[in-house]
Amino acid sequence: MPTHDLYTDGPGDSPWQVPASGAARFTWEYDEGRDRLLALYQKGKDKQWDGQRRIDWELEVDPYDPLGTPEEAMSLYGTPHWAKLTDRDKGELRRHYASWQFSQFLHGEQGAMVCAARIVESAPDLDAKFYSATQTMDEARHAEIYSRFLHEKIGMLYPIDDNLRSLLGDTLRDSRWDMPYLGMQVLIEGLALAAFGMIRDTTDKPLPQQILAYVMQDEARHVAFGRMALRDYYRQLTDAELREREEFVIEGCYLMRDRLRGVEVLENFGIPRGEAERISEDCEFLRLFRKLLFSRIVPCVKDIGLWGPRLRRAYADMGVLEMGDAGLDLLMARDEEIAERLDAERFAAEERERVAEVEEAIDSGAAEA
Repeated sequence: MPTHDLYTDGPGDSPWQVPASGAARFTWEYDEGRDRLLALYQKGKDKQWDGQRRIDWELEVDPYDPLGTPEEAMSLYGTPHWAKLTDRDKGELRRHYASWQFSQFLHGEQGAMVCAARIVESAPDLDAKFYSATQTMDEARHAEIYSRFLHEKIGMLYPIDDNLRSLLGDTLRDSRWDMPYLGMQVLIEGLALAAFGMIRDTTDKPLPQQILAYVMQDEARHVAFGRMALRDYYRQLTDAELREREEFVIEGCYLMRDRLRGVEVLENFGIPRGEAERISEDCEFLRLFRKLLFSRIVPCVKDIGLWGPRLRRAYADMGVLEMGDAGLDLLMARDEEIAERLDAERFAAEERERVAEVEEAIDSGAAEA
């Protein structure tokens, strides 16, 4: 079935065209570059993988409970609307929420792929271009995987959220070469990592758990790349230039916070937009979810040197200022460990199956003899 037929609403113009600005930069300095970035580039090459083979697509998924979402986590829970839902309606609601979440992941990954390609084009340093080339491939793989999950396992897609579209457009239209780093690597990728992690750590469904763990292993490198490149560059900027970037971060963080409400889902269940916004805003689970989504962004923004008074006030207003002291490196290391552990468990299971097959063949041969 064509993708267009799976959308809950019209996705808008396709292709969506964002006018490019800024210069393509070439460098004739083919020296060794920065050791940290080149090590990350080597890791990016070493860690390439095939989403068709590494993920067990034979695992079944119930489209009406793809993530094992508890009732308390759905925004309608505890409202008068909830009491009117049948079990079938609740299953359909879970399907829509999962479709909405993974659709935004899919659209964000396509955006990340385009931004990574833009960094290859516009970054002034060859080591950054090298690494971004590996990231472009990573993001293509992620978009492929999320698309397959939505097509084959859920059978429904949601259009790109207006706030995500706005931030992505602002990021790509800006002519300054560092803005794709800041908009994508720090804001969009940072928020996506937190969302992936919360679902990965709470779902009891093996296929989405695999997908999210393996994608997060790649994303940990991407955020590390943005931190390295921007930290070096922002040390050279004036206070005025830093404040301009802080304004971009503030606006982007408010957009990202307002994006994560799933109002479109409730509208598709017949709830007027105004009431849907109120329900989503009042939902205790979603309030906590939105706050925790900044656990990766805030310490990264602080680490790269954007921590002026107005930015700190904005984070205090969002209730996330204290996250600036979070241990980002520990979170990233854990992301790597979880993916490696899943691989080890899968390889051990495959080895047990091979041993069982050999033992069965030996027993069969002995019986025939």
